[in-house]
Amino acid sequence: MDIKNYITRSEQQNWEPLIENGFNYQGIFVKSLQFDKATNRSKAILLKFEKGASYPYHIHPEGEEILVLEGSCEIHTETLEKGDYLFTPPSGKHSVTSTTGCVLFLSIPAEVVLIPEGE
Repeated sequence: MDIKNYITRSEQQNWEPLIENGFNYQGIFVKSLQFDKATNRSKAILLKFEKGASYPYHIHPEGEEILVLEGSCEIHTETLEKGDYLFTPPSGKHSVTSTTGCVLFLSIPAEVVLIPEGE
């Protein structure tokens, strides 16, 4: 095994707008850390939220892990700050908002499913 093949140098990547299914999430940017060719999606990412940006209510079929690297974000009624970690169990639901801006590390084993407002 050549370890060089498994290193992602995130500082050498550009922040790209977060676009999913053709929808551009204004004020949210992404860097892929681990791309899974079998599922054609990233399973580990960095997300950068500008001040006031938000990601809509969604479900994590196989769970999710979040680590706040910079700034803070709000999930449900809790504020997560630098160094805080959140494990969302399988089938867990939430949205994410950042009034201050933040950078998050996310491990997402399966694609999220957006939940229409009111459900």
